[in-house]
Amino acid sequence: MHFTSEPLSNDFDVVIAGCGPTGAMLAAELRLHGVRVLVLEKETEPKSFVRIVSLHIRSLELMAMRGLLERILERGRRRPVGGIFAAIAKPAPEGLDSAYAYLLGIPQPVIDQLLEEHAVELGAQVRHGCAVVDFEQDDEGVTVELAGGERLRSRYLVGCDGGRSTVRKLLGVGFPGEPSQAETLMGEMEVGVPQEEIAAKVATGQRFWLRPFGKGIYSVVVPAAGVSDRAQAPTLDDFKQQLRTIAGTDFGVHSPRWLSRFGDATRLAERYRVGRVLLAGDAAHIHPPIGGQGLNLGVQDAFNLGWKLAAQIRGWAPETLLDTYQAERRPVAEDVLDNTRAQTELLSTEPGARAVRRLLTELMDFDEVNRHLIEKITAIGIRYDFGEGPDLLGRRLPDLGVKQGRLYGLLHRGRGLLLDRTERLTVDGWSERVDYLADSAAELDVPCVLLRPDGHVAWIGDDQQDLNDHLSRWFGNPKNRASQVSE
Repeated sequence: MHFTSEPLSNDFDVVIAGCGPTGAMLAAELRLHGVRVLVLEKETEPKSFVRIVSLHIRSLELMAMRGLLERILERGRRRPVGGIFAAIAKPAPEGLDSAYAYLLGIPQPVIDQLLEEHAVELGAQVRHGCAVVDFEQDDEGVTVELAGGERLRSRYLVGCDGGRSTVRKLLGVGFPGEPSQAETLMGEMEVGVPQEEIAAKVATGQRFWLRPFGKGIYSVVVPAAGVSDRAQAPTLDDFKQQLRTIAGTDFGVHSPRWLSRFGDATRLAERYRVGRVLLAGDAAHIHPPIGGQGLNLGVQDAFNLGWKLAAQIRGWAPETLLDTYQAERRPVAEDVLDNTRAQTELLSTEPGARAVRRLLTELMDFDEVNRHLIEKITAIGIRYDFGEGPDLLGRRLPDLGVKQGRLYGLLHRGRGLLLDRTERLTVDGWSERVDYLADSAAELDVPCVLLRPDGHVAWIGDDQQDLNDHLSRWFGNPKNRASQVSE
């Protein structure tokens, strides 16, 4: 659509379509930098079902960086991080390089609520029952039309509106990949037989399971009879029929709390940005839920994008900074899509796939193999390409000990940080964007590191001029030379 009325002034700096975990986290990250944010959520009520999702190690680290972890831990349940690659029952390798080496199971409505509350506490506006139906961008911003005809004006629009993203479709960005070839039923319900009978029927590595949640409630996952309209929820009879087909019994399932289905469609957006419109989370990538990576991938997209988009709006972003969002996050999504494809194959009952699964199960007895796969699934193995340098360059820095306690406690404001063991460097000129900590006793094997707001190492060294060059690369010109005019 082309809007023909007079141009509107920018009501907001950023409008975000979708207030799931990705949209809420992005809103909070933007608000840390004083960006005017409006989040539009088409649903009027929270999800009626209570699906349990897992926060992986890297996501827990991000929550710790923003001071959110304690309130989230209160509402979740910790469990070991082993056995998450293709449900191959291997314990986690010892000594994972994180202070948060566990999974946190948490009801999705709870994490949705906690992240939305966090965004609102920081000053984001959230409107429920508002769906984006059209938009048009120009050199100055984006005009967004809502269902009902209301129009809003913003500098940028970010689609965090899920796998069927309206923003992505209106933007005309391709979403190539594979459609669903198979579907799986998932729900929570009570069962009518003892746990011993369940254990005797459910074999490790199959595409169905019944896992106890406590208080008589089980998570039930079973292959669907075929591919159907995912908008139509399955019935309890569908579960019973498929359980009888697969296991020879329906285990007396009854009293469901929620029922849903998911497919194995795997797709990746061709672009994450077109001008002033960007995509994040499921709007940019979808894949089977095996390994529990989807929510985590979206939250980590938001963490990567937030400070960069804020820098663009505040007027100090280096010319190519916003482009690094796609350059860094799209390859990560490609890797997640590939590992979920591999895991899906490993759950097949075909003889070849079973043979490969047995071989990989043996290989995972080698610590290096097990560690590599766990670090891949939990996203602590990610290394962004920042050019030549030590292996630590481009990786996230764990929550190491510093003289003020823990490193992540210094990152709550979403700013960069220079951790200086030499105690002789400076961030003068960038002090409004980068914090400084001189600590000769920091648990660090290199002289100094420059951290981006997302906790990734942007520079390693001990030379002031080299540091200045990298400060300019990531945080723009120093204040005494920076333009005071926002874009």
